[in-house]
Amino acid sequence: MKKKNTPKTFSFRFNIFWMYAIIGAILIGIWYSKDSSFEKSVPWSEFEEKYILQKGVTEITVHTQKHELEAKITDNSARENFKDVKLPAKNPAKNVVVRTIYHTDSDLSESLKNWNATGLFKGEVNYDHSGGFMNYLWSFGPLVILIVFWIWMMRRMTRGDGGAGGGVFSVGKSKAQLFDKDKSTRVTFKDVAGLQEAKTEVEEIVEFLKNPKRYTELGGKIPKGALLVGPPGTGKTLLAKAVAGEANVPFFSLSGSDFVEMFVGVGASRVRDLFKKAKEKAPCIIFIDEIDAVGRARGRNPNMGSNDERENTLNQLLTEMDGFGTNSGIIVLAATNRADILDKALLRAGRFDRQIYVDLPDLNDRKAIFNVHLRGVKTSPDVNVDLLARQTPGFSGADIANACNEAALIAARAGKKSVEPQDFMNAVDRIVGGLEKRSKITTREERESIACHEAGHATISWHLQYANPLIKVTIVPRGKALGAAWYLPEERQITPRQAILDEICSLLGGRAAEELFTGHISTGALNDLERATKQAYTYVAFYGMSDSLPNVCYYDSTGQDYGFTKPYSESRAQVIDSEVSRLINEQYERAKELLRTHAAGHNELRDILLDREVIYTEDVERIFGKRQWSSRADEIIKSNESTATDKTDNNTDDKAVGTQPNAGTHPDDETPPPVPQDLLEK
Repeated sequence: MKKKNTPKTFSFRFNIFWMYAIIGAILIGIWYSKDSSFEKSVPWSEFEEKYILQKGVTEITVHTQKHELEAKITDNSARENFKDVKLPAKNPAKNVVVRTIYHTDSDLSESLKNWNATGLFKGEVNYDHSGGFMNYLWSFGPLVILIVFWIWMMRRMTRGDGGAGGGVFSVGKSKAQLFDKDKSTRVTFKDVAGLQEAKTEVEEIVEFLKNPKRYTELGGKIPKGALLVGPPGTGKTLLAKAVAGEANVPFFSLSGSDFVEMFVGVGASRVRDLFKKAKEKAPCIIFIDEIDAVGRARGRNPNMGSNDERENTLNQLLTEMDGFGTNSGIIVLAATNRADILDKALLRAGRFDRQIYVDLPDLNDRKAIFNVHLRGVKTSPDVNVDLLARQTPGFSGADIANACNEAALIAARAGKKSVEPQDFMNAVDRIVGGLEKRSKITTREERESIACHEAGHATISWHLQYANPLIKVTIVPRGKALGAAWYLPEERQITPRQAILDEICSLLGGRAAEELFTGHISTGALNDLERATKQAYTYVAFYGMSDSLPNVCYYDSTGQDYGFTKPYSESRAQVIDSEVSRLINEQYERAKELLRTHAAGHNELRDILLDREVIYTEDVERIFGKRQWSSRADEIIKSNESTATDKTDNNTDDKAVGTQPNAGTHPDDETPPPVPQDLLEK
């Protein structure tokens, strides 16, 4: 059986250069089309004989620069002198022009006078004084400009780079910014203070890039990727730049959102182009900031079964990381503060081989970070960096840089020649608590309630072993709070049971003081109650410290929070609620009992607050005596090599401003409660 001959289909392939030919043909056709106009150049003698003497000229235009005369003729003259041209039957002379050259201006003027005197020509005479160059410019200029503009647009559209200014044909190119080792300003590990453990991890990556043979000769493989995980502002991007600076290799930097585009397939194309450029620059580093923009776990948010561009981009990234050569010298660094939502395939060995946790700086790291950011700040000799590091717990590197800059601005605003310790204290106050609002109007009753509330916090915290040491209490409105108490939190790695109970009791001290000494309660304790309730639920449901529910934890370390279901029954939920209520009531009664015992001291603190609007550690120590329990932070400082003496510490504490305000006097205040994640790591 013979096979039927199938006809060959003609495939049409468009070429962008055809556009040049089409546009050029259109422009040439427009230019050379004469619109049925007729021109004729004749000698001067013929012009006078056939047109002037026959009274066939109606209008004359004189081009003085070219010594040319242009004449419009009558219909009869057109029919007589243009017999070889097919003219329209109606108005045949409409588009007919006769040209001739004259010798001198004086001869032309004499001829025009004679023609007018004899009646041979009495029409209008126009003079054109524009030069020949201008005529050519007006004639060819628009065409040249149009061609140049078209070529410029086509070059932009077909330009190969994918950076800013690229056209539609470069939309699939990578937008990574290249910091070449010979051109960019180098950042080294000297510019990164603290982060000792993280720097130790990445130093090995630097050694891989500097001397790869040292590892490959023994059969070792260079890691393909390292993921920097940590809270915002801890220096993940700066650490990645320092790795490139130390290794002295090209550094491609881009954000995860740079892969996202409205066109389908653009993200995957940019990933391919990025790794193609990286191979040309190898050995090099690719740094993807906020990789969770494209690395989110697949399948969590199905888009009605349609094609998900973000998942396609992630698939291409997984392919590229697992596809290029093991020893090609390309290392991918990525940063995120949401590692829990990343796709598991992205975190497996062979792609991101290492996860480096960049945590908030501890006491010694904060001191080193302050020393880095104070290099360019003119400080007075009495600025104590140790004290600044103590009073900024929880600050990231970005927060410390902001504090140093804010202190310099405050000193400059006051006209000082150097930045003094009080300027740093005011800067920390400004960052943590907000701007002072002394203009806010409060009644006498409100001031007494606020002073009683804050004095209650100060009294309770002073007499509890695990409560944070007091630094300063004020009733001056700041930010959203009508009053605030600053403490010096102890940086603990683990928290004992009694410390949580003491913290809840301290939080409830303000409400308890209002009830005992004013006879009524107010809405000012909203933030205190919120934090105390969350801490009580954490105590019962997360840590398993309750006697009724011992050793039970309902905390979800994956961050998914169990979706829409709870991991316990309704009866167990009632037990948890009742246990939380019992715990809060016990600590509330405990706070009231402590306040009854130290009522005289509390009232004295309240009166000082009403009079001076602020009290410091020395005021509380004068009233209640020296605190029985020493601060762990003091022990850390004493163990460090410091030039500050105990006397200097005592003199500066009375003017210090801490960084953990107990701003529990305004219902809109949003001071975050302690989070259990630090104590429940895997």
